[in-house]
Amino acid sequence: MAKDQGTLMLDDVHVVDFSQYLAGAGVSRMMAEMGADITKIEIGPVGDGGRLLPVMKDERSGFFIQHNRGKKSVALNWEHSEAIEIAKALASKADIVLENFGTADVLKRRGLDYDSIRALNPRVIYLSVSAFGRTGPWANKPGFDFMAQAASGLMHMTGSPTEPPGVVWSAISDNNAAVHGFAGLGYALYHREKTGQGQFIDLSMVDCLFHHHEIALEAWHLSEGDFVPKRMGQHHELVFPVGVFQGPESWIVIIALDFQWENMCQAMERLDLIDDPRYAAISDRAKRRDELIPVIEDWMSAFTSDEALLDHLEKYRVPASPILSPIDAIDHPHFKARDMVRWVDDPILGSVPIPGFPWKFSIQSELPELAAPLLGEHNGQVLQSKLGYDFEQIRKLKLSGVLIEGPK
Repeated sequence: MAKDQGTLMLDDVHVVDFSQYLAGAGVSRMMAEMGADITKIEIGPVGDGGRLLPVMKDERSGFFIQHNRGKKSVALNWEHSEAIEIAKALASKADIVLENFGTADVLKRRGLDYDSIRALNPRVIYLSVSAFGRTGPWANKPGFDFMAQAASGLMHMTGSPTEPPGVVWSAISDNNAAVHGFAGLGYALYHREKTGQGQFIDLSMVDCLFHHHEIALEAWHLSEGDFVPKRMGQHHELVFPVGVFQGPESWIVIIALDFQWENMCQAMERLDLIDDPRYAAISDRAKRRDELIPVIEDWMSAFTSDEALLDHLEKYRVPASPILSPIDAIDHPHFKARDMVRWVDDPILGSVPIPGFPWKFSIQSELPELAAPLLGEHNGQVLQSKLGYDFEQIRKLKLSGVLIEGPK
């Protein structure tokens, strides 16, 4: 844990976060780990919809804990004009405003859109995260993670060619957009340091996933349509060996491109394959993969364990990995060494495991102790420190229902 809070890289950055669930909340979650001051604006009476997602225990959502640690909750009843004015006042003083509503109109109708906030604070950086972006024919189309997987082409490429499209049962669209948003804000802050200019960032979950197609478009074009991007199942159609192979105990992933093919042949003691003209090029091996798959898997089956096989492949510098489940990581020595399973304290649920922070900054080698807020837990603190409200003003706002304090 961080001992010197002054070393946190974003400890002077104030974020007003209107987002909920994951794509937006993931951005501010990562910024909180780096010391940013996050004011999370929640709409009463429920607040962030993530508070209702399973698994629930003692009326507390583990999902909400993971993605909202280190944030200060201000819960407002938006039916009151005073609540909108509070939200606007906070946003107008922020370095960064973040939102991920289904349509931009939600905030525009309330004077909380970029143009309205920029008029009050020209230096503001405003990040809008949505499924399909804020422009284009689908700009107002609602969408969650799986819609982005579908529209981006990722789902089309996932699974077996003989089966329906596959779903990645992890929030890859939301988390990927969150990382893109986190990175984009870093550059926007850097630009503002140089120029003094704020800006609007329009981030689409679909765009972020579509950006992952590393060869699909140019391969289709350069092959004059001979290569059609589609689900390939266990093995790649253009390069081999690249895929999932049956090991002595379970499935093993191997990727041996041109520079590793000779290593693979040496590991199998099949030097004859190196000079065999049928397998000379990576594309030749891909076309004849049905011949080579049983050769490789028969050789793999002779090992006593997956571990022995993987050690042997490592000896010959052949890239390979076991296929692990998320739970396998909890006691795995590599994940432990990388601090990628973290046990964090929650005031309601106690110690909870979450994935670790992926960035290993030398300047900030330790992370702060953070907890997820109760609904409206920081109403008074934020209004007093950010807007100068006194105790009596805050008491009246609470009694009138403008401020909300709710369940866990």
